[in-house]
Amino acid sequence: MVQAIDLKKGMIFEQDGKLIQVIAANHHKPGKGNTVMQMDLKDVRSGSVVHKTMRPSEKVELVEVNKKNAQYLYNEGDAYTFMDTDTYEQYTITKEQLGDDRLYFIPNIELQLEFTEEGELIGVELPGTVEMKVVETQPGIKGATVTGSGKPATMETGLVVNVPDFINEGETLVISTAEGTYKSRA
Repeated sequence: MVQAIDLKKGMIFEQDGKLIQVIAANHHKPGKGNTVMQMDLKDVRSGSVVHKTMRPSEKVELVEVNKKNAQYLYNEGDAYTFMDTDTYEQYTITKEQLGDDRLYFIPNIELQLEFTEEGELIGVELPGTVEMKVVETQPGIKGATVTGSGKPATMETGLVVNVPDFINEGETLVISTAEGTYKSRA
């Protein structure tokens, strides 16, 4: 058992027979009243996301998650296929279960598959950063610096990231998977 105040992004707990993953957790102290935890939670099986407020002392049962090294292979419609890099066994996850994580899947990306103790595939853990190619953005501005306000750039997977003004189409960038932000040129 763990208290709601100790829940962090990525943790998975069981509640009302559902597996719930923490997408975001914020400690909130309103002007009057008690402190609360405001969280965005995702039902691991259905992919539905809800915003929930919990008391910091409220307790939940964490789920033990086992991980396997894997590689993204391909997607067909709403089904995404991965291969265990040790056993070469293939697994499929739905678009709804993956949510926005699927926007970081470049061909052959190495990641980890997450399983419950019973062997149910419940999600993926992305690497800290990925390298992606810019497919669409406004032309670069000569003499622009990193400190400018930036511009939107569409990456090869459809992910839109705010980048510095000097970035051009065709460049490969390092993108943080935790924040979905530009880190550097590759």
